[in-house]
Amino acid sequence: MLGFMDRLFYAAKAKMEYKPAAVVTSARRAGTTACLDAMMKYLNFSNMPIVPSVYWNMVHGSKPEDVLKDAEGLQIMRTLGYNMAWMLQCLKAGRESGVPMPKREERVWTNFIQ
Repeated sequence: MLGFMDRLFYAAKAKMEYKPAAVVTSARRAGTTACLDAMMKYLNFSNMPIVPSVYWNMVHGSKPEDVLKDAEGLQIMRTLGYNMAWMLQCLKAGRESGVPMPKREERVWTNFIQ
């Protein structure tokens, strides 16, 4: 997935700006937090509004059907879905009401090597 995201954001980073996004991970046990962290960086670095939930956006299970037993994970996913729908409605209402997009500044690069 990181390889795909490397290519996507290299080729189309400008097209991703201001699109609301969320990252969801699924695993048997460990690794989900590290994966979630790595993928969230793409959203942060691309000026994308990040849709939240009530905890880390992850579910657990050895098989796809096991995820249905992860009550906490399912609640997090439902909340994430509700929040995504709400954010999309808010963005649409803002556009229709004439709320301007954020001012875009030219990127400033700092080089600490003199």
